[in-house]
Amino acid sequence: MARITAGIATSHIPAVGAALDNGRAGDSYWAPVFAGYDWAREFERAERPDVVILVYNDHASAFDMKFIPTFAIGCGEAFGIADEGWGPRPVPEVEGHPDLAWHIAQSLILDEFDMTIINEMEVDHALTVPLSLMFGQAERWPVKVIPLAVNVVTYPPPSGNRCWLLGEAIARAVASFDEDLNVQVWGTGGMSHQLQGPRAGLINKPWDTAFLDRLTADPGALRHMPHIDYLREAGSEGIELVMWLIMRGALGAQAQELHRFYHVPASNTAVGHIVLRPDAA
Repeated sequence: MARITAGIATSHIPAVGAALDNGRAGDSYWAPVFAGYDWAREFERAERPDVVILVYNDHASAFDMKFIPTFAIGCGEAFGIADEGWGPRPVPEVEGHPDLAWHIAQSLILDEFDMTIINEMEVDHALTVPLSLMFGQAERWPVKVIPLAVNVVTYPPPSGNRCWLLGEAIARAVASFDEDLNVQVWGTGGMSHQLQGPRAGLINKPWDTAFLDRLTADPGALRHMPHIDYLREAGSEGIELVMWLIMRGALGAQAQELHRFYHVPASNTAVGHIVLRPDAA
């Protein structure tokens, strides 16, 4: 049977992808950021996942104000790389896993989650930067990817509790898929950052650190944190952290922290990263 063996959360800062693509990963400014992912890259080489369910948010590349799904799952064979205004990132096309994706979509909908099913779309930095951080400058991504897009751009985003429950439903769906697959769930976005207004450049290290602590030690408190707390403490874009709770919910009530990394600043944001193992794995 398919099984979820790990959960990974990471920021998906576009400037990180640009630094890698433009040969600046070794610069004094960027080197500490990329060094913080050395452990995870070794972990991925050892774990060799077959499929990653990658939770991310679209930045007006596949969706815009005409069409705003709260939760959308990519069920296609492949997903191209979006042009976000300066040309597509020079990274491989993302290969999907349609059989598992359709199975998850069916299971989630019958589990009373109203999923939007997407068969054709392009994916932006929110999905490709995490892949680059974990797998480097690959000629072909070594995993199949099921994109799961969450609206955290236009109000109202889903609650943390709804995201957690979706993670639990994803875990049930994966466990009921009759193929031997090593599956990981990644939550991306965050940590504290604000890109506009009087608080542009906000970084709240104590709050970010507490969030990382609670992700393993007290996830129940995070489930019920109201949106306003994210906005007040982590900035307007800090709401992306609810996507980490989809990953966390998929691991079950108890999880073991294997690794974490935190660094400021990268561009004008905080970089956060954590690797978890479900207790049952």
